[in-house]
Amino acid sequence: MSNGVQTGTITTNIPGRLDRLPWSRFHWLIIIGLGTAWVLDGLEVNVVGSISSRLSESGAGAGLSKSDISSWGASLYVGGACVGALIFGQLTDRYGRKRLFMITLAIYLLGTVLTSLTFSSTWFFVFRFLTGMGIGGEYSAINSAIDELIPARHRGRVDISINGSYWLGGVGGALLSVVMLNTAIFPIDLGWRLSFVLGAVIGLAVLLVRRHVPESPRWLFIHGREEEAERIVTDIEHQVEESTGRKLPPPVGGELTVRQRKAIPLSLIVRSVVTMYPKRTVLGLALFIGQAFIYNSVLFGFGLLMTTYFHTASGDIPYYIAIFALGNFAGALLLGPLFDTVGRKVMIAGTYITSGVLLIVTGLLFKGHHLDSTTFEVCICVVFFFASAGASAAYLTVSEVFPMETRALCIAVFYAVGTGLGGVIGPQVFNRMIETGSYEQVFLAFGLGAVMMILGGLAEIVFGVKAEGESLENIARPLTVEDAPQGTVQPAPAG
Repeated sequence: MSNGVQTGTITTNIPGRLDRLPWSRFHWLIIIGLGTAWVLDGLEVNVVGSISSRLSESGAGAGLSKSDISSWGASLYVGGACVGALIFGQLTDRYGRKRLFMITLAIYLLGTVLTSLTFSSTWFFVFRFLTGMGIGGEYSAINSAIDELIPARHRGRVDISINGSYWLGGVGGALLSVVMLNTAIFPIDLGWRLSFVLGAVIGLAVLLVRRHVPESPRWLFIHGREEEAERIVTDIEHQVEESTGRKLPPPVGGELTVRQRKAIPLSLIVRSVVTMYPKRTVLGLALFIGQAFIYNSVLFGFGLLMTTYFHTASGDIPYYIAIFALGNFAGALLLGPLFDTVGRKVMIAGTYITSGVLLIVTGLLFKGHHLDSTTFEVCICVVFFFASAGASAAYLTVSEVFPMETRALCIAVFYAVGTGLGGVIGPQVFNRMIETGSYEQVFLAFGLGAVMMILGGLAEIVFGVKAEGESLENIARPLTVEDAPQGTVQPAPAG
């Protein structure tokens, strides 16, 4: 790295001070202010899934066909999320977590409000893409900030529960659409528009809360702003002591010496991911591709599958989606603590492989015409009870196993590649298989998703990292520490 970007060398114990904090109101602020990004994504996806039949109806004023919504609309939203993740992921590592998580939420707000004004397929596609960009940028900015502010012993369960809160948005989106699609309450061309507007209202409330979330002190001290980092950590410590009513214990571990940089060259970031951590790179790709394919395929085609094969009334689809979403959230919430106690490798491999095997069983029962709409719903809920915890752990994994300076970009790259392959291709393939009316084709679609999940679980067994309870700096040392003179680093011990 060139000397032009170096600002100095410092020794700090900020990571140890953050990791030793007991749970407090401050940490709830982080969850409310940042974790709600996933709720918004779940709301967006499930609102569109639930109101898709209305958008294509005559008189709705949207100018869309069923294929526009279930195929291209879904793929462009996910494609926008991939582009947004890549653009804002690099900017998050360069300019800070807080600046970017305010910008990305603003982009989401703009995109979803303009989607509510849809009058043609072109308009819908453009602003679904823009909405997706905001959500994709949220993922990289939010996950990196959360991991850097939450104590190590709570990081696994918090990450997985927050990522799983996507499904709370799913429940809200599904039930919201029941009201908005009721033509006795709202005209046929208004209710679906208000669904998007309400998503923006929730996003605006989150934006107001988010103003009180501080910048990541870990990012600040690496980028030459150690005095600001010190002020923020001291303020957090005071808040925690006031809310808990007791003095804080001494910091855990030792001190860290880093050469500060205003900017980290992209070439070094790429080298850290591909050359320094090739096994972790393979692991991240396997986990993301597996979960992205199974989720985006099944979720975006869920309503079409229910109406085509079980002749479920379109007005009942939101209820099925709400139950499905509750099962997903329950999996992340109930299994999340085990990722900190039983351990990452056992739980990630177990949830991926179990969900894959159960999906194959479900596919066989479906193919043999042994399921009705109720038993199919039960089977899918059981499958995704495990899959949701595993999928959430994919984000946790790539957020904690790469160096601090690359964290947001790594989340973005793995999300974009995994979701680009599984999330853009998945809906295209799966919807075409459903539309054939062939039980055999649907079974093959289930089988493909199951195989991808099982491969992700096997990758975790081979390449997984023991990260439970570990400081982020112990799991992957910052690049600026690696670049410091020999003998200046005092890494915190594992434990």
